[in-house]
Amino acid sequence: MGSHPKEEKHPKFGHLPLSTSGPQECALTGNALLRTPYFNKGSAFTREEREIFKLHGHLPPNIQTLEEQVQRAYEQYSSRPNDLAKNTFMTSMKEQNEVLFYRLIHDHLKEMFSVIYTPTEGDAIQNYSRLFRRPEGCFLNIEDADRVEDNLDQWGNPEDIDVIVVSDGEQILGIGDQGVGAILISVAKLIIYTLCAGIHPSRTLPVVLDCGTNNKELLDDNLYLGLRQPRATGEIYDAFVTRFVEACRKRYPKAYIHFEDFGLHNARRILDKYQPKIACFNDDVQGTGCVTLAAIMAAFKVSGVKWEDARFVIFGSGTAGTGIADQIKDAIATETSKSKEEAGRQIWCVDKPGLLIKSKKDQLTPAQISYARENAEWEGKEHNDLLSVVKEVKPHVLIGTSTKPGAFTKEIVQEMAKHVDRPIIFPLSNPTRLHEATPQDLYDWTDGKVLVATGSPFPPVDYDGKRYDIAECNNSVTFPGIGLGAILSRTRLIPPSLLVAAVKALASTSPALKDPAAGLLPDVTDVREISVHIARAVIKAAVEEGLNQEKDIPSDDQELEEWIRDQMWDARYRQLKFVEEAEATSHAKGEAGISTVRRAATFRM
Repeated sequence: MGSHPKEEKHPKFGHLPLSTSGPQECALTGNALLRTPYFNKGSAFTREEREIFKLHGHLPPNIQTLEEQVQRAYEQYSSRPNDLAKNTFMTSMKEQNEVLFYRLIHDHLKEMFSVIYTPTEGDAIQNYSRLFRRPEGCFLNIEDADRVEDNLDQWGNPEDIDVIVVSDGEQILGIGDQGVGAILISVAKLIIYTLCAGIHPSRTLPVVLDCGTNNKELLDDNLYLGLRQPRATGEIYDAFVTRFVEACRKRYPKAYIHFEDFGLHNARRILDKYQPKIACFNDDVQGTGCVTLAAIMAAFKVSGVKWEDARFVIFGSGTAGTGIADQIKDAIATETSKSKEEAGRQIWCVDKPGLLIKSKKDQLTPAQISYARENAEWEGKEHNDLLSVVKEVKPHVLIGTSTKPGAFTKEIVQEMAKHVDRPIIFPLSNPTRLHEATPQDLYDWTDGKVLVATGSPFPPVDYDGKRYDIAECNNSVTFPGIGLGAILSRTRLIPPSLLVAAVKALASTSPALKDPAAGLLPDVTDVREISVHIARAVIKAAVEEGLNQEKDIPSDDQELEEWIRDQMWDARYRQLKFVEEAEATSHAKGEAGISTVRRAATFRM
């Protein structure tokens, strides 16, 4: 086997704190080293490393390659009886050897993605208190709000954390309020950041804000590990979130904050409050919108629809639906020079009360109000069901985030197809059992004219002798690259312009631009390369707007990509270089981020 290109320090960028070229400093020896998953190589430690780091006697003598370890681990994984058992096995592996964990997933990404993430992670979250073995991440609870600052301080020094994913567990993956089990969605999102964008796993921090739960099953379960009390709301809740954000900014001033799976009435409100102040992102509001918008951009290039003419109907106007509407509105305004108010008139949102109209304002969430139509527009017209709205609006694009299976009926789809040449239909509800329509039906009902993207993976569709790939609007092709760009540029804020830059970068990679039978979005297996592309666009936009805090960012595109790649962590064993504890960084001592062993262990005693 030849040497890895990163074994030597990069001549231009090897000095950077996040550089992954050259050897890795480590101050741990013996059992302390083997118990630190970020450094542990298990049977792959070299003879030299076993000597220097005092590992003789701790390991069997045969030295193996990472590839041999992956083979053994995959055999063990495959022997597990079901997906939840496989998920639990992977959790244990991550606690032992992070390189092996990520390399195993990387080599079997298509097979394992649904096990380490949705839908299986949802099962793991629901069973969190019953499967619990070892804590991972930072647990903050509203009854101990005075300890928030101290609890966050335990995870490293100010420069040690790059990204924090936080959830309050109120609306998890379509399964609702899961209380303290939400720590696992924060962990899972950070795994995706590392896997898909090379964010250093030792520089991440998953957090749960335990505000109680309204889930009766959890409240009645004597094994439940979270606060057994109703979920806090109002001023007490807001003060807790504020305390968390302020503590993060104080302790980790350069960290990027990712809000995840907050409740419908809080997600948008919290994002709106902090977006003008800090670098933050909400995947449910913005990530879904970004990936959907990229698919729309690709579909418009295939179909020839112009932004100034496009009409959109969104069925299901919760967090995801209104988030998609926001991204579409921003794109229309950017592409046509229309005001955002004018752009919003090209979007019709439908929810439980039917079409959102202003007379129903008492039934609408704050995020829905801006999309409510004037009553006069619909005077004497039926608007309480989707078919009536489609008949009247004649949309080019129909998007489903309703979680109502089969909602896009043959009658609705064929009504839409009467008025547009290439109906663009995205049934995005997931998991698969909740989709609004199957891709096969959409092709059959539109004589093969439809352009489709879905919220869950679907096999290719056969129609009229041709095979069509079905794009999945998977947030994992979007948010990791946005985060990578934000982290490397140290942008002060994430305004809409940076997200539009990310969306355009993703849309430009659409396979359908080269082959109309291909998917509107690239496959998740290509995501690391896509993340470089997105990160470059985000970094350039941040620099153009003067938001970057990182200095000496290359301006040449090719050099900028090289700069990005050298700072992306990947699943390979780096040579370990011993450093004395007095000279070591927090990371070299195993005291920082999610991989921390010694610092957190000290405080848990």
